[in-house]
Amino acid sequence: MDARFPQIAEQLLLIERELRLQGWWDEKSPSAEALSSVEPFSVDTLDFHQWLQWIFLVRMKQILEQDLPLPSASGIMEMAEMVYADKPRESQGLRAALKKIDQLIVGAR
Repeated sequence: MDARFPQIAEQLLLIERELRLQGWWDEKSPSAEALSSVEPFSVDTLDFHQWLQWIFLVRMKQILEQDLPLPSASGIMEMAEMVYADKPRESQGLRAALKKIDQLIVGAR
């Protein structure tokens, strides 16, 4: 098991918590078509919070549970900065957790 997994798991829980606190957590899944986008962050079919919930969190949990290799790069914080530029206060906790994820992934290089 990668030594970073426990810290990443903690950040994933914080991301979910922040999405719920801000009302950015959806109870209903987007369509299979929307979830199958090949664009970065599924920008053509999903809002960023939907991508976090339905793609990113799901995939990262699979990586941790199945002891798979972590991605070799991460730029999720840059995307969050753009998406939440008009919501700096509301997104502060979410952006902090995403920044930590980036640091944990990139830090292993």
